[in-house]
Amino acid sequence: MENSWKKSEAERIKNEFGISYGNDLSQCIYVSRLIGRESDLVLHGGGNTSVKTLTLNIFGEQCSTIFVKASGFDLANISPDGFSAIELTRAKRLRSLPDLTQDEMNKQLRILLLDPNAPMPSVEAFLHAFIPAKFIVHTHPVTILGLTNQPEASRVVNQVFGNDVVPVPYIRAGFGLAKQTGNAFDQKPKASGMILLQHGLVTWGESAQEAYESTINLVNKAEQYWRDRTQTAQISGFKPSFKDEEKRYIEIAPLLRGLLAEKTDDPDHPFKRFILVPLITAGVIDFLNHPNAQNLAASAPLTPDHLVRTKSTPLFIADPAYGDAAKFKEQVRAALKDYEQQYNSYYERHSNRLAPGAVRFDAIPRVILLPGIGAVCAGVNERAAIIARDITEQSLTVKRWFALSDLQYQGIEEEHLFDMEYLLMQQAKVSAKRSPLERQVAVVTGAVGAIGMGITEALLQNGCHVAVTDLAGENLDKTAAGLDSRYPNQVFSTSMDVSDPQSIEDGFKKVIGKWGGIDLIIINAGIAMVSSLLEMDLDAFRRLEKVNVEGTLLLLKEAARLFQLQATGGDVILISTKNVFAPGAKFGAYSATKAASHQLARIASLELAELGVRVNMVAPDAVFSHGQTKSGLWAEVGPDRMKARGLDETGLEEYYRNRNLLKSKITAEHVARAVLFFATRQTPTTGATLPVDGGLPEATPR
Repeated sequence: MENSWKKSEAERIKNEFGISYGNDLSQCIYVSRLIGRESDLVLHGGGNTSVKTLTLNIFGEQCSTIFVKASGFDLANISPDGFSAIELTRAKRLRSLPDLTQDEMNKQLRILLLDPNAPMPSVEAFLHAFIPAKFIVHTHPVTILGLTNQPEASRVVNQVFGNDVVPVPYIRAGFGLAKQTGNAFDQKPKASGMILLQHGLVTWGESAQEAYESTINLVNKAEQYWRDRTQTAQISGFKPSFKDEEKRYIEIAPLLRGLLAEKTDDPDHPFKRFILVPLITAGVIDFLNHPNAQNLAASAPLTPDHLVRTKSTPLFIADPAYGDAAKFKEQVRAALKDYEQQYNSYYERHSNRLAPGAVRFDAIPRVILLPGIGAVCAGVNERAAIIARDITEQSLTVKRWFALSDLQYQGIEEEHLFDMEYLLMQQAKVSAKRSPLERQVAVVTGAVGAIGMGITEALLQNGCHVAVTDLAGENLDKTAAGLDSRYPNQVFSTSMDVSDPQSIEDGFKKVIGKWGGIDLIIINAGIAMVSSLLEMDLDAFRRLEKVNVEGTLLLLKEAARLFQLQATGGDVILISTKNVFAPGAKFGAYSATKAASHQLARIASLELAELGVRVNMVAPDAVFSHGQTKSGLWAEVGPDRMKARGLDETGLEEYYRNRNLLKSKITAEHVARAVLFFATRQTPTTGATLPVDGGLPEATPR
């Protein structure tokens, strides 16, 4: 690993934060960001740093203070608000106590905060307080985790690092570990670092640079250890094509996602679904070819810190029957049942160790290993699944080293895993309040238009993962990029021509490849034209028919096939129009084709109900724009309507507002709220039409 410390960068951070927060904290921020950008050192909020300094209290008196990374913050982009300031003198006094329970420790951390509104300090805050060095860096280097997960790990640490490093036996993060590390430092104050077995690395220094460089030096020694023992590049001679593996994944992902879904007692929301993210790499595929891969994979994780995201073991599907959906489904179902039984037994063995207030987790795996594909990782949202994926990649990388070197992997004892999984501070990381559509995947067609944008934004605001689809081009690319910047890990875009069966199939496959399946389909794409029946061009009419009618049919067919495979129900919402019930002159092609589309959706509500799929329609009146996005439909028909009524654009919008009973301007937000009513299943409704028109008696469904 390269030493990335740059004096110019350190100076820039000092100039940015030093005046307001002090030079010490600014340098701690810099070293934090340096290690945070290295995935081999920390992953997704892992690791923590601190600096001891002096601050002024309300009386202007100097106060001995330690700034510690707060829980839940990511070192890679941390700023001053990601650190909690603790009164250091009082914190050090607590070391004289024989022990503190987790609850007592948390209370003391709150008491010690100089700002009562500051975020909760890291669970390892006392570790930083009890080691007297000025700057402390605590990381979880993958190479060091690997070498400490074997028999006689302390001997291995001494062999690799000599007397320069202190090995500390495993103990759960908290007050006990803090006391143990403080004692270890006192016994060897001239050491450059400390290795917490099956946990991580702690280094220190009187400067941030010194602490950082100690980390890099020790990690490089661990890297050399593995290079010396893994000369063979591959377990087998098999070289994946990736196309075959990705094709297999797309074929089985919806079925797998359906089987993983947790059943509930709520008839309106009968399943808690997961978002799936695949891990298809040469290293993982190679590891799964090892004859002992299943046993190695089922061994304990590299560190208990990981299992709150991945559970203690993955699910391994031996000899998966790709190409035979029925057989594969039975294999997975049987494996899941066995996994559940094993988890239940594990829970019962250790439930007497639970702290008051701990809540039992589900018995559903978060990582599924599939020889011939790789790993599939599950989470309540994409971010959670990505965290599980990245942890899994590190874990399997290290276990592959063991397979290549014939070293013996020895993970941590089961009771320690249980203690960490059910640590209240860890539970808080995965028990936050959830958005109503967080576990769902939606496809929105015609997403670049005004109504499509309004619907898409509303779904994203409610936590949904949204595939933004429309015709290929700059508009789609810009729209998706803008949404992704506001809603990271929720947006995916793919071009889709709804009049082309292959384009729809390809688009659905891409969404499945991204998130594992689809739960909600918004049929919104549509086109219009102005023409009297007398003057109507047949080819022009057929163009509308292909998009508005055939497009609806093709989407319903693909949705039915997918929902049948997933077997967890779903929703289809058709954006219809008031013209179905109240057609307009010179609008025959649009009115007729949308009426056919509407009728297809009504039929789908009859046919798909047995799959637990609800199909509903939203019928808006004219929506002219959404923010800066103009309606494509009204760009087409607006000039004729303005000419016929002698109005300009503003006057036309006012005309449509005044013609409804409520004198309401109909917006894309209004349409989106109607979509959300059906998408969140507020009532047990299917086959219904919800008008969004301010009240048009002639357009009332009848």
